[in-house]
Amino acid sequence: MAARPHIAPLPPPRKLGVSPVPISVLIADDHVAVRRALRLLLEGEHDVEVIAEVADLTTVIEQARTARPHVLVLDLDLPGGSSIHTIGRLRAHAPETQIVLLTLEESPVFAAQALAAGASGLVAKHHADSELPPAIRAAALGKVYVSPSIEARLDVLRAAQVEDRLSHREIEVLRLIALGFTSVEIARQLNLSPRTVESHRAHITGKLGLSTRAELVSYAIGRGLLETDPGG
Repeated sequence: MAARPHIAPLPPPRKLGVSPVPISVLIADDHVAVRRALRLLLEGEHDVEVIAEVADLTTVIEQARTARPHVLVLDLDLPGGSSIHTIGRLRAHAPETQIVLLTLEESPVFAAQALAAGASGLVAKHHADSELPPAIRAAALGKVYVSPSIEARLDVLRAAQVEDRLSHREIEVLRLIALGFTSVEIARQLNLSPRTVESHRAHITGKLGLSTRAELVSYAIGRGLLETDPGG
């Protein structure tokens, strides 16, 4: 049986009022064809109004601040240095705008980071047709929507944190080790020193009772920390 979408409360956004006010949406994606497809999809929804499309990070921030859409549909792979940190910047510039990420990345670590940064929704791109409209409605009501495929991986991540006593940072380091990155490369990605990465690695192996990289890879796959599906 397919997992149900995870919907949890957030602080309420700007009220839409008692009259049937359409949910205003700003689309941010650097591919014209994708923006057109998303607009076409959303224009078929009676309660959604696409007010603008943008293709780069600078314009996203400007439009979000001035147009104040109820919901921003955001692809993080935008020109201009877009990343997880972009979510926080957007929340600072347009706190009333809820952010729904449209993503190909289904890593639970990425999902946890995005939600912690303030995203109101995570929608897997290959399920956008069926999941984006309800995600937008949930976000406009101040709730969080997570695609079932991503939520299932988040459940696994939470289990790893609780059962194996791994911190969020340790899980990040473990995932990158399993993906084949060196300590220096991991340090660069996470803005840490190589010595700190080695310290995290020692804590990980100590908590899990594992020592070799092969064992860590096997654990990471089994816990669903990689994009690889161990069952397929």
